Amino acid sequence: MSNSLLVLNAGSSSLKYALFERRENLPILLRGSISSLDHTPQMKIVDNCGCAGADIHLAKDSISIGEAVNLVISDLEDRQLSSTIEIVGHRIVHGGTLFSSPALLDDKTVEQLRHLVPLAPMHQPRNLEIVEAVRGNWPKIRQFGWFDTAFHGHRSRLAKLYGLPRELTESGIISYGFHGISYTSIASQLTSKFGAMAGGRTIVAHLGSGASLCAMHAGVSVATTMGFSPLDGLIMSTRCGSLDPAVILHLIKYRGMDVDEVADLLESRSGLFGVSGISGDMQTLLDSQDAFAQEAVDLFVYTIAREMGAMTAALRGLDTLVFCAGIGENSPLIRQKIGEAADWLGIKIDAQRNWWGEEDISAPSSKVKVLVIRTDEERAVASQIMQFLRETSIPH
Repeated sequence: MSNSLLVLNAGSSSLKYALFERRENLPILLRGSISSLDHTPQMKIVDNCGCAGADIHLAKDSISIGEAVNLVISDLEDRQLSSTIEIVGHRIVHGGTLFSSPALLDDKTVEQLRHLVPLAPMHQPRNLEIVEAVRGNWPKIRQFGWFDTAFHGHRSRLAKLYGLPRELTESGIISYGFHGISYTSIASQLTSKFGAMAGGRTIVAHLGSGASLCAMHAGVSVATTMGFSPLDGLIMSTRCGSLDPAVILHLIKYRGMDVDEVADLLESRSGLFGVSGISGDMQTLLDSQDAFAQEAVDLFVYTIAREMGAMTAALRGLDTLVFCAGIGENSPLIRQKIGEAADWLGIKIDAQRNWWGEEDISAPSSKVKVLVIRTDEERAVASQIMQFLRETSIPH
């Protein structure tokens, strides 16, 4: 069997992975995921033909991210695939201003990434825990990271600045942007479809438990809704999205909340969950008859349509709209509602194509091409690492 590359992709409560052959077009050998790490975790494995290989209830209330990695490694060893792995690639949330391309995760790099934990305290520690878990099991296998922030690094300086004193800006308090690996995947697919212009002036709506918009021109990030942290921008499953900073001051000064309580509120008890009081899951809210559930859905759509106006302004026009990620790919009703809320941009969605799940859901009268494209973060990580190896002196 050919040598292979394993990609590990940690979410806030999940671990996805994919094993690719290390040759042109990166043929897939195996995909899998462990979901709901914090509550009745489930493991799902899909073979290279797209057929479900296993759907495993792990019979535990919860598992740590390190335990999840060990389950993946054990499964690969049982399948006699681990001996083929030469490289492990990781999606790492924050690269700061230091990392704009994939990096070998040696001791020096890992230490530099640890210094970025204050910029992504919910995500960065989990990413680095995975690196350490792999190192503990496979100490001789090289590991590389590719960074969610890297895709947005080429935005103009003005797009990154806040109205803060210069010394704070120079210390790293700027807009970084996130979901960059997902946007890398979509930009690559748009380039394959449309050539170098990659859909022209494009808004990509990454709508999942975490949600953001990215304005791209010819496949390059121009603006995005997330900024210094993944809390910013759109309302999300349990995250608040954009918030007047005076609200935080008020909670601390007048409501007696400490920093940890405010962080928990904004990260875990706000968003769709907080507004509805029912759930942060979009399908659960859509199925509910509760008025607060409907209000949460309406607020989600409203903030997206509002921010699409800002993204269009940054692009000075709009040629293409792309929906991706869990909600964007799987909820025709949310796509329909967003299209209706942003119809002033010339967006018209064909109802039949939308509900049938076609890739191009533009109505004939639409001035904007509207697409649904499945993001593939694991392939994007693998592709970037392979390109990096080809372009550097690091041995393949």
